[in-house]
Amino acid sequence: MMRRWLRDHGLTVAMLGAFVIFLGLQAFFGWRTHNEELAEYGRPAQSLLTYLHSGHFFEAVFENWESEFLQMGGYVLLTAYLVQRGSAESKPVDQEDRPDDRAEQATPDSPWPARVGGPALVLYRNSLAIALLLIFAGSFVGHLLGGTAAYNEEQMLSSGAPPISAWEFLGTNDFWFQSMQNWQSEFLAVGALIVLSIVLRQHGSPESKPVTAPHALTGSS
Repeated sequence: MMRRWLRDHGLTVAMLGAFVIFLGLQAFFGWRTHNEELAEYGRPAQSLLTYLHSGHFFEAVFENWESEFLQMGGYVLLTAYLVQRGSAESKPVDQEDRPDDRAEQATPDSPWPARVGGPALVLYRNSLAIALLLIFAGSFVGHLLGGTAAYNEEQMLSSGAPPISAWEFLGTNDFWFQSMQNWQSEFLAVGALIVLSIVLRQHGSPESKPVTAPHALTGSS
């Protein structure tokens, strides 16, 4: 039973397992790094538990989540309207709407919004992009609040400057530099996948066209 479950959910287990491992390692090395910074200013070291509530940790975590979910949400939306001829990451060039996306094709096994139609279906048709972009928005706020706390702590340690508000931190070059350095790399990575999938293959992956498919074929199958 467990082997069957792992086989059916192996991709999710692998991804979430890697996430937990790397988040734990990020916390550990971030804690060590932050304590080294505190030592430079003659301040006592923090415990790991204290560090996990610090702006330094929250800023680092949400700064990256923010860019990841912006990229994924934007990618889902853009692939609904834009195409790239020959890419496995694109829908076919002349495809307007898949038959299974039409409400009249709903079956008793279809999700309930597809069966009832109306506003529920409109929302459900766009729910993936909405969910990803809402997570992006939450991560953006988390980055802003964590970044404000980290910035204030750094300013206090280095110069004793008074703290600033989150709204003031939003207007700093530091906040937008942190965001842009992640946003640009995420869209570069996705753009590279879109273009490379035109001519390169990965056997067995749904992100790739079949090995024997011509370069001009658009879509993964």
